[in-house]
Amino acid sequence: MEFITNWKDRWPINRLCNVLKVSESGYHKHVRYSSRPPRHADLLAQIHELLQEDEENSNYGVRRIFDYLRLNKGYAGSYSTILRLCRDNNLMIRCKRKPKGLTRADAAAQKAENLIQQDFTADAPNRKWLTDITEVPCQDGKLYLAPVMDCYDGMIVGFKSDDNMRAGLCVEAFQRACRAHEATGMILHSDRGSQYTSHIFREALSKAEAIQSMSGTGRCYDNARMESFFATLKKEKLYRLDTTKLTKDEVKTIIFRYIYYYNRRRIYSTWSGIKKVQSPTQGS
Repeated sequence: MEFITNWKDRWPINRLCNVLKVSESGYHKHVRYSSRPPRHADLLAQIHELLQEDEENSNYGVRRIFDYLRLNKGYAGSYSTILRLCRDNNLMIRCKRKPKGLTRADAAAQKAENLIQQDFTADAPNRKWLTDITEVPCQDGKLYLAPVMDCYDGMIVGFKSDDNMRAGLCVEAFQRACRAHEATGMILHSDRGSQYTSHIFREALSKAEAIQSMSGTGRCYDNARMESFFATLKKEKLYRLDTTKLTKDEVKTIIFRYIYYYNRRRIYSTWSGIKKVQSPTQGS
């Protein structure tokens, strides 16, 4: 067909079609369709626009893109169409690794009850908080991150990162969250690691009039929403970098910027399309 187009000014189209053994009507049909924009071109342009709004948006998966288009652009098509567009245009992301638990239970320490019971909802801010610890391998050793999440809106209300996972890491993360939001009297849920059963951590809870809640032994789903944040952080940011070639200070900066993005600009699957405007997160 391209040959005919290139030579049609010199030779009649019917003669060119006859030589190439194609129908003249077929050639004209091809010309009509080739002049049209590709199917779903506008939809693909909207996807690219979303992904280019923020450098971190390149981490969006198909589900989040679909929810954004449906709730913000009035898209009424199917999820499979978005899946096909993302797959055909190399816009898929994949999780490479799975996070592992770090904290170890202190068998001798007195345990708190599980007050959350896998209900990760809250009807107001600073009613239910979640916390845990994860590690990131770096060029100069391991970096440990202890964030605090508010169940009300999924915001990371405070965090602390350091080169150790002692109880002081968890205390500082909790205290930063309390100071940043002038919050007291919340339920604070964690696993049964020794950091959270320590005297200094429980003293910090007491000063904030917080009520301690703990997951059952070996029950990772009891703190599933916090684990989900760790998975998101690693899948969308850290696993896409080789953190073993970065210093702990460099990784700290990357985590700080990602949490700022996560709190303020990232589209949530549960609250899709809501662009949250929050106060700055306390952490380093």
